[in-house]
Amino acid sequence: MRYESSLNRRGFLRWSAASVAIGPTFQSFAARIARADLNALRSPGYGPLKPAIDASTGLKLIQLPEGFRYMSFGWTGDSQFDGTPTPSDHDGMAVTHDQDGLVTMSRNHEIAVLGSPPTKPAITYDRRALGGCTNLMFDTNAGKWVKSWTAIAGTVRNCAGGATPWGTWLTCEETTLGPGDRDNGQLFDYGETHGWIFEVPARGDADPKPLKSMGRMWHEAVVIDPISGIAYETEDREDAGFYRFLPHTPSKLAEGGRLQMLRAKGKSVLKKGLRVGAVFDVDWVDIEDPLRADSPSTKDRQGVYDQGRAAGGSTFARLEGTCYGHGKIYVTATAGGDAERGQVWEFDPYRQTLTLIFESPGESVLDMPDNMCSSPRGGILLCEDGNSTPQRLQGLTEDGRLFTFAANNIDFSNVSYKKFEKKDFRSAEWCGATFSNSGKWLFVNIQRPGVTFAITGPWQDGLV
Repeated sequence: MRYESSLNRRGFLRWSAASVAIGPTFQSFAARIARADLNALRSPGYGPLKPAIDASTGLKLIQLPEGFRYMSFGWTGDSQFDGTPTPSDHDGMAVTHDQDGLVTMSRNHEIAVLGSPPTKPAITYDRRALGGCTNLMFDTNAGKWVKSWTAIAGTVRNCAGGATPWGTWLTCEETTLGPGDRDNGQLFDYGETHGWIFEVPARGDADPKPLKSMGRMWHEAVVIDPISGIAYETEDREDAGFYRFLPHTPSKLAEGGRLQMLRAKGKSVLKKGLRVGAVFDVDWVDIEDPLRADSPSTKDRQGVYDQGRAAGGSTFARLEGTCYGHGKIYVTATAGGDAERGQVWEFDPYRQTLTLIFESPGESVLDMPDNMCSSPRGGILLCEDGNSTPQRLQGLTEDGRLFTFAANNIDFSNVSYKKFEKKDFRSAEWCGATFSNSGKWLFVNIQRPGVTFAITGPWQDGLV
């Protein structure tokens, strides 16, 4: 039975304009992988990269193709509009409101340390946790950053998340720690349980109440199918599940719903040993207790996954990024594949099929894709989080070829900037890539030392 939606039509049209354009022809990509033709896997993209000067600092912080320009904003420690300092460890991000050229985006901060957040109690979930989410505003008409402010606080390891078609951000905690829990021998005596998803508005303050029906797990990202209103969730563990949440009322996640885990028929483990282009019919198994953080028998802090696995659900290798495009859900398995350098999966929610559309044959091609986003022009952007230096922002074109769009060039080894340590940060991960609705501006983070970029230039259809 098709799960019908009551999503607002205006919201759907806005969402569609920004996200349904992609539809890569991955069959040709699969053929090149099968031939081990690594040169044919590459596209020239926008041309070779070179260090580019940041309009905000005058420093050469990233490498870009000729003709592209950028400006940095929201460095760790910078004072925000509400007087609080910008948190560290920038991570997942998405545009949540875009009207008349004024863009608001929500940005996660993957912080797991104990402390007292410098925020007002009304937006703070746990007074002993320093993680959270900030909102940022950018004026695309003037080409300048406007302000940022804290939207929710007192959470833990806000890794990724996802924008909703109704204009909010779902921020996800990548942990299941709670009061009195230990991790690697260290006590994390939080005041509240963690491992939840929270909803954050584009404007105003969040109500810091967890959406508990969506499960307590090591959440990574979430995406809403704008047609059905179903939420799809990823889990970042070595053995991970792919989940869907069927809300009782689409767009009203706080009213509860049913959590399920994907089962690929005939294949219980999808981590490696597969051919690109492999297609699996799928169904879903119920998670009876979505609040279970642990399993008494294993103590692996994967109570939700263990329930799904016991019911026949399939196992992936570190599911992280996800995005919607062309009626499909795309997902990265960061450590998937025979080389353990990453897979990209395509889920068709109407045919109920799962297809392996990409597998990295090695680090030089793609090094552990994490966050991802679709482009209004076609193609996908993949944020690397692997071992390479520098880490790259990679484009996957409509005809299934990869190209490097940007490279991390933050090297403060011999440069003093703000209060950051003198260190080479070029191996720090890219994260939170997201486009304005017009597609003319790309916003993206580098996690450490923690900064956000707005990038624009001569975009072309068929690339990203």
